[in-house]
Amino acid sequence: MDRSGIEIPLPVIEVEALSKSVPLAGGEGRLDILSDIAFSVGPGESVAIVGASGSGKSTLLGLLAGLDVPSTGAVRILGKDLFALDEDARAALRGEAVGFVFQSFQLLPALTALENVMLPLELAGQNDAREVAQQWLERVGLGGRTGHYPKHLSGGEQQRVALARAFAPNPRLLLADEPTGNLDAATGAAVIELMFALNREAGTTLILVTHDEALASRCGRKLRMQAGHLEEGAASLAGA
Repeated sequence: MDRSGIEIPLPVIEVEALSKSVPLAGGEGRLDILSDIAFSVGPGESVAIVGASGSGKSTLLGLLAGLDVPSTGAVRILGKDLFALDEDARAALRGEAVGFVFQSFQLLPALTALENVMLPLELAGQNDAREVAQQWLERVGLGGRTGHYPKHLSGGEQQRVALARAFAPNPRLLLADEPTGNLDAATGAAVIELMFALNREAGTTLILVTHDEALASRCGRKLRMQAGHLEEGAASLAGA
């Protein structure tokens, strides 16, 4: 709460003094991948992390998700310090609060489209997982493809299944890593329109990693990575 008595919402994600380094071959010295990263993202914000290949943006995303452990620093999701939790507790927090969209789709090949979307709902103990998954597949235009396995779906269809899977558990935070990287331009544009539409409807906080400046401009704010350092970018006038 600020001095005027107005309650200030808790950031969805806070990053504080985050660094990552690894030993060099031969054990002499260390390679700094990320150095002293700090920022916060509030409810409903959309933020693009941009930078050239090798700038550290994918490493940063892995740390934000708690899929990797930093050398120093903290990441808090909804006020909970990820790295003060054990692996099981981090996984539980991801299941409760975080959705993911990957460049390579990451669908399980042995599961149908419906079963892929059902999976995080079932892991969360949701009794109506089948009905919710069906509704989300219809929302992304795949109501007639629920029984298809990933190998029988196009790249664009697989990414739409991935979007349905990400949004179905109603996450507070969506992390997207180059979501159009494996798609042609027209298909990628359609997937992005759908992702931003779903994000607006759900009021989800979005962090998007991309090298595509045009895509990044769809977000409300840019954070630019350069050689492991973060440079705050100017806010975009093109809202998501």
